[in-house]
Amino acid sequence: MSRQSEARKQKRKKELRRQIFSLAGFLCVILVIGILVKVNTGKSPKNEIEADLGDTEYVAQDESATEDEAAATASVEENTEAAKVFSAQETPETTNVGDGIVSEHAVLIDLDNGNIVSQKGANERINPASMTKVLTVLVAAEHVKDLDDTFTFTLDVTDYAYINDCSTAGFLEGETVTVRDLFYGTILPSGGDAAVGLATYVAGSQEAFVEMMNEKVKELGLSDSAHFTNCVGIYDDDLYCTTYDMAMILEAAMNNELCREVLSTHCYKTSATEQHPEGIVISNWFLRRIEDKETLGTVVCGKTGYVVQAGSCAASYGEAPDGHGYVCVTAGSSSSWQCIYDQVALYDSVFQ
Repeated sequence: MSRQSEARKQKRKKELRRQIFSLAGFLCVILVIGILVKVNTGKSPKNEIEADLGDTEYVAQDESATEDEAAATASVEENTEAAKVFSAQETPETTNVGDGIVSEHAVLIDLDNGNIVSQKGANERINPASMTKVLTVLVAAEHVKDLDDTFTFTLDVTDYAYINDCSTAGFLEGETVTVRDLFYGTILPSGGDAAVGLATYVAGSQEAFVEMMNEKVKELGLSDSAHFTNCVGIYDDDLYCTTYDMAMILEAAMNNELCREVLSTHCYKTSATEQHPEGIVISNWFLRRIEDKETLGTVVCGKTGYVVQAGSCAASYGEAPDGHGYVCVTAGSSSSWQCIYDQVALYDSVFQ
């Protein structure tokens, strides 16, 4: 090898060493800077990654909170719908039926506009008797999940109706019936046995169920003038409402699919049991009797009531030929038939 070639080779080696030292120096500077940053911030790269993950987790929690908020809002909206307050108002066109009917108290309400068409002592206190059972099935319908579930009658439940001289569906001690049977048994024959059975099934006792009834009355905005002490309608000085209150309760029931179905049924046969192998045939005699009367419209739903202190009463829903809906409540009539005639007279005033 020539001296010239050897010189070039040595020169390249020196240049390579110089580059290596320069790179090493640069890496040292970077390392020192990293150490200083760590000292000043107290965070290592690992801490920085964990911090980033923490931020991500916080965002996820925020998203979860947003979902919870949305669910809560939906729940409030649902409860608001469930807690809908029904109301009606007098107008300059509202008439006082006075002696036009025998019943001492009455109210006829146009559901399409919420106007009181006619009234007679509509805001005076009455005893609603078995019209109470409209509220009973309304409260029960809002809590029952399975109509095919069963209830077995105890002596306490069946005796309550007999001791208080109530009408009954005919269920017996030890008989196991469906919850559906309890609903129809409460309304169609106005069964005190079925009503107490339904209340006991829903709340564990009639007393607990009555508390739920009064909560519903409060929810409907009627607690200033309505109060209930039993689910049957047995007379009690502390069980009262007005015909207006009962109209609002019936309107609320009409907005419940199950209640509307039960209140509009003319005839029903209970399920077969050991005590009644062929079931029990029960009827809503108010509907069967009033459908024979000459009205241009149709009385779709109804529930009657009677106690000596209150006379005969009824709460019903009728539809005019054009589909217009009305709620009619009368109380203090002289007989069950006169109660029907009074209802027909009120409906005729708008159906025609």
